Amino acid sequence: MEVRSRIGRTFKVPTPAEDAAITKAALADSDAQPFTDAEWAAVKPNIRRGRPLALVTKERITIRLSRDVVERFRSSGDGWQTKVDAALRDWLKDHSPG
Repeated sequence: MEVRSRIGRTFKVPTPAEDAAITKAALADSDAQPFTDAEWAAVKPNIRRGRPLALVTKERITIRLSRDVVERFRSSGDGWQTKVDAALRDWLKDHSPG
């Protein structure tokens, strides 16, 4: 049986009868016994993907800045957004935003 995905790809999927025959043959092989749910839970890695959580989190916002300011910070390389944050933090030491 063929199944078409939402993006148009075609996949061959066994019919219920074919699936039953494949499962029966697999279970008959003593070297190829399927894992139980408990065994699967034991082998699943307990890792978090992505960047580790920071001790101090930041808030995602949208801000409009002058093009020349953004270009100047971007030209400083990776971490330019952190540098903008540091510059604003430094400015707040001597100024009031209000």
